[in-house]
Amino acid sequence: MTDSTLDEAGGGPRARGADRSREAELIERRGGDGAGAADLLARFRERSTPEAPPATGTGSWDLERLAAAIAERAGRFLRGARVDADTDLFDAGATSVDAVELIAVLARELGVRISLDDVFLDGRPRRLAQLWLTREAPAPAAAPPGPPPATPVPAPDDELGWVKADLARADDLPWVEPPETAEPRRILLTGATGFLGGHLLLDLLRRGDAHVVCLVRAADEREGERRLAEELAGYHLPWSAEVARRVTVLPGDVRRPRLGLDEDRWQALAGEVDAIVSVAAAVDFLRGYPSLRQTNVLGPLTLAELAATGPVKPLHHISSIAVFNEAGTTSMDEDSPLGRVDRLFTGYDKTKWVSEVALRRAREHGLTVTLMRPGSIGGHTRTGAHNPKDLGSGLLSAFSRFRAMPAFRYINVSPVDWVSQMAAAIVYEPSAWGATYNLTGEPNAFQDVLRDMRLGGMNVPVMGWEEWRSAFLAFMEADPVPELEFLVQVLRSPTAVKLCEAALLSPAASGDRAEAFAARHGLPAPARYGAQAQLKTYERLAESGLARLPGKDDPPFLWFHETMRGVLEDTPCELSLRPSIASMYQLVRERRLDVTGEVRCALLHPEPLTVEAGDIWVRPLDGIPHRHGLNHPLLRYRLRLRDAAGQEWWLEGLKTARARRDLWRQSRTLAIQVGREGEPAHLAGEVVVPPDSYVREQIDGIGVNPALPAPEQRLAKLMWLGWFFAQMGWGLLEPSLRAGAELLDLRRDATRTKEIR
Repeated sequence: MTDSTLDEAGGGPRARGADRSREAELIERRGGDGAGAADLLARFRERSTPEAPPATGTGSWDLERLAAAIAERAGRFLRGARVDADTDLFDAGATSVDAVELIAVLARELGVRISLDDVFLDGRPRRLAQLWLTREAPAPAAAPPGPPPATPVPAPDDELGWVKADLARADDLPWVEPPETAEPRRILLTGATGFLGGHLLLDLLRRGDAHVVCLVRAADEREGERRLAEELAGYHLPWSAEVARRVTVLPGDVRRPRLGLDEDRWQALAGEVDAIVSVAAAVDFLRGYPSLRQTNVLGPLTLAELAATGPVKPLHHISSIAVFNEAGTTSMDEDSPLGRVDRLFTGYDKTKWVSEVALRRAREHGLTVTLMRPGSIGGHTRTGAHNPKDLGSGLLSAFSRFRAMPAFRYINVSPVDWVSQMAAAIVYEPSAWGATYNLTGEPNAFQDVLRDMRLGGMNVPVMGWEEWRSAFLAFMEADPVPELEFLVQVLRSPTAVKLCEAALLSPAASGDRAEAFAARHGLPAPARYGAQAQLKTYERLAESGLARLPGKDDPPFLWFHETMRGVLEDTPCELSLRPSIASMYQLVRERRLDVTGEVRCALLHPEPLTVEAGDIWVRPLDGIPHRHGLNHPLLRYRLRLRDAAGQEWWLEGLKTARARRDLWRQSRTLAIQVGREGEPAHLAGEVVVPPDSYVREQIDGIGVNPALPAPEQRLAKLMWLGWFFAQMGWGLLEPSLRAGAELLDLRRDATRTKEIR
């Protein structure tokens, strides 16, 4: 996102040179003193003043020479990438670190001083040169005489000028008749190497029988196929022989005229495909409109041109609810007026707005254009695959790691698998073409997210937005998390911060047309991307360092007491335990409780033994008994004990269920074994929960984190009791079901009959 990843077109940063400076490593890895981009820029500026004036004075630069000089120096940071005066440095693989270093090099070697914002606005060397000459040079060299250009080129920092020029391009599209309304047989897909595009590729193959042509930035088809396979694998998507059979990789570039294809291939492609799906997008909230327009605006216009070339084809474009990101927006449904482009904050928002408005004009020329607007795209509900640079994922990860939340209204986020299924179904359904759909799912309200986190064991305080932003940045300075550095850069950018504020304070997006389509075609209804839906994603976020799940080191979320009494070798024994959980996640994923407490038994030691660490597993191994066994495990206890003399002991206990009527006793009785650490068991016995203490301690005595509001404390208790008694009830029922199945099993008689014959 912030390092200018070409998200859906798939153009990630190229490998950086081995001579990367320590400051760059600090930004990328967040090591050392935790310097951020702004700090690094300040350090470079301090050292950037040359000891002597540059060999060539500012007055002697002309546009072409200066642009070539900037391109040459930019190429030092982009090994393997071809850089000329019109190459966007970020599209070529530059990162924010590269931009900082380039600024220092230009100041030191050329005496050209530009800002980081200038590079983010438009990262092409020619535009940087033009911008500096306009500001600094007393008399820039005049251009060679010749006829004036037909369309004046806007200044690099004139974003609205670029908007007007790009919208005018839509008026040059030809007038066409509607396409044939038939299920597509050959689909052109851009952005297949990106997060949504990769999932959409697989759903297009699953949903219908069409062959899919994937436009991939690569030198040739073999390299493109390798790159596509690697990107799919990174999102836990298959690249099998069957997938390869139905996919053709077309080397090309959505940013170039006619996709970088020669005339013959362009015409052949126009005749081959009968549907176009436009997913490719550069997602970066720091870059300006001129830097993003090649991919996000001119790319869709080129695809509209292709749709009108040869047999007319429908164009399905992935837009974004970013088109509404104007402060004070009151409605975000499928037919709401878009925000005003001059009031949108970031270059990304503006490019999505312009591409959508331009394609609406294409509709007026007869093209069938379907617009699909996701919000933030969350992880896959089954595989947990996610986009680590997605702003919504970054914020949710920051909430869990920082353990604090800003006040907001809604986060319009939906899982990638639902967005992808919906988009694929629309592409295959001619009656759905030409409309606008909000693929935003069910929005996450502030109270929903807060409740999810608190019931997940994370008691998060709520702050004002600016207070939270400042505190989070300070937290990241003190304890850097490399995976969240992109979010730090966003929250340090005044422009990007306004985008975050607009998004978090916006109303809930609604998609009535999308919901009706899902209902008609048997697709999953929009559901909130809540705690259960994002469970697998949260696990992967934790694995990658983005999120932090509750653990044993966190304060208990819920606890109760359990007293058991019995005998070990005719000696009284008592277990006084305190089972607890750190979060509901612990129950759902591990079915495990943490245990503290003490054990009293004179055979072990005159004084009580302390439970140093312990676990209780509910229905271990899903309650399946050992082979040919009759007892089904209900609860397994494993405790590590220490006596007053420092001697370590271990205790293991097992509650089991049998096909008998004494279910109440089965649920309270624990068979235990005890031994010294490193030695086999030499004591065994049985302890039982007294009937008079069961309800008092394990139901009435449940404690919940007192920081939770009273309604959520009650909800936490009900969730625990519902889950635990359901597990115990099923565990006690299993032996009877098995016994009944064995009574009805006639296979034994059949075998005997066969043997007699």
